Amino acid sequence: MTYATFNSPEGPYVETYLSIAGNSVRWVKQSDGKYKATVNVLMTFKDKDQIKAYKKYELNSNEIPDTAHLNFQFIDQQRFQIANGTYKFEIQLSDKNKTAEAVPYSQTIGVDFPADKPSMSGVEMITSYSKTETPTALSKSGYNLIPNMYNFYNDDDAKLGFYAELYGLDKVIPQGQMFLLSYHIECFENNLRLNDFAKSRRETPKPVNVLLADVNIKDLSTGNYNLVIEARNANNEVLLSKKVFFQRTNPNATYSVTQLASTDVKGTFAEKIVNADTLTEYIKSLYPVSTGYEKDYIRYQLKKADLATNQKFFYSFWSQRSSTEPEKAWIAYNQQVKIAQEHFASTIKKGYETDRGRVFLEYGPPNAREGHYAEPNTYPYEIWQYYTLNNNQRNKKFVFYSPDMVTADFILLHSDAIGEQYDPTWKVFLRNKLSSPVDISESQVVNVWGDYSDDAWDLPTTNL
Repeated sequence: MTYATFNSPEGPYVETYLSIAGNSVRWVKQSDGKYKATVNVLMTFKDKDQIKAYKKYELNSNEIPDTAHLNFQFIDQQRFQIANGTYKFEIQLSDKNKTAEAVPYSQTIGVDFPADKPSMSGVEMITSYSKTETPTALSKSGYNLIPNMYNFYNDDDAKLGFYAELYGLDKVIPQGQMFLLSYHIECFENNLRLNDFAKSRRETPKPVNVLLADVNIKDLSTGNYNLVIEARNANNEVLLSKKVFFQRTNPNATYSVTQLASTDVKGTFAEKIVNADTLTEYIKSLYPVSTGYEKDYIRYQLKKADLATNQKFFYSFWSQRSSTEPEKAWIAYNQQVKIAQEHFASTIKKGYETDRGRVFLEYGPPNAREGHYAEPNTYPYEIWQYYTLNNNQRNKKFVFYSPDMVTADFILLHSDAIGEQYDPTWKVFLRNKLSSPVDISESQVVNVWGDYSDDAWDLPTTNL
């Protein structure tokens, strides 16, 4: 399930998009011989303990002739008219044709459309759109929009479609002037703008400006990205901006060394690195902070490239991150690589190759770090907490564990940070199966004597 917030003359509303996997529900034969599935849905919006909006309904699938092929999904879209504010949203799902109890899932949803300044709706990611003939729940601004509930795009996905609304720009832009509406894709790790995936146009400000567009991502390589939407005035000042995270896998898009042809390393620090093995190791250590394209180079091009090409790649890497002092940026990073090697290397991996080393190099040292290595019922584990992550994420945590208990290679088990390994059942896998077997289908584990994982997650301390 995903959601987007919008404004309207009747007031703000939240739109929810729910997708049900066909093979996750029980199909019941109907009187006409076809099969149908039904899911009980309960959605609530709470402000503290008060319910401000809710819907309880049955979501019925379309009828299908047989159950031989269930690798499809059926979708649902709902709208909740609700005032500006911050709400605890909760959804409970249960299969009407099964006896299992509903398991609630909750998250915080903010609705913020001030009357005295411009604002932007949420961004609805879409798989397709068409002109509206007869309005339905999927209709907005004259189009029927088919929502995309996933932030993951594989190599079969050639386009990234989206819809957004911009409000109140006519109140801040002088009459007769236009504004620049642009959208582009940037690398998630370093906010590097990818100009090959960018478009812009000039528009006249209105009470509501609608953006319905798509980006051709056929040649976008594997990696983590942001879709960025911006509105700028005549002075190039950003009036509105919104980012949406997504992930891409695309083995068909590879790094081309021809793009390094114009890179000149003469007289630079990269030219001074003349030992091929040393330079190769330096470039390998960049992997934790590399973009998708750069990781592609390190994986597939590094070993077969000659010294001159690797020098160009190395210099290009650091000049993109610090155009004025690339060498200084490299020296500072290399110091962190040495720290990662000292503290996080295992018997089988170098420090930057481990999960803890990668997180350390990508995000810096955690604000709090707590380790438990001898609890009777859990694998050895550490929990890290970052008060601020990438300048826009707050209070994010990482759980690392060592399931083999021999190599000291702590694997990332769970994190609530964007783009990281997420597993709400992490406590189940943290439990040492050798001493306390559990059913991995369970989503919750009752703490037993000597198990401090709840405390460590809720309030980690720097005890190492």
